[in-house]
Amino acid sequence: MKSDLVYNKIAIIERCIIRVKEVYEDDSKNLHNFTKQDSIILNIQRACEASIDLAMHIVSQKNLGIPKSSREAFELLNNNDLIDASIYKSMGAMIGFRNIAVHDYQSLNIQILQVIIEEHLEDFKKYTKQIIKIV
Repeated sequence: MKSDLVYNKIAIIERCIIRVKEVYEDDSKNLHNFTKQDSIILNIQRACEASIDLAMHIVSQKNLGIPKSSREAFELLNNNDLIDASIYKSMGAMIGFRNIAVHDYQSLNIQILQVIIEEHLEDFKKYTKQIIKIV
């Protein structure tokens, strides 16, 4: 099932993570610069979208069901032991963040954004490593 789509989505995720780190520069003060903040949020959002696309693709290719939501695609992967529970939980939280970023930008919490950058960006890499093992 190795496909260009899988590797393209993984490349997008990796590129977005690198960009977030470049802009953030290990300095939370950069989150108060609106241009940097926008770049960081946009790249996390892109990584989320690519992760969702990847999950939907795997679910479809492996005939795991028809997810009614992005979160359910990750649930199907987890229920079929294709991703572990910690990644499932983390990706669900990322989807929640993405939904706020897309639909309710004004209520976005900078402290949550900082925690995502400092503690959860690597979850995207863990997710892609688990995906690589199953394709």
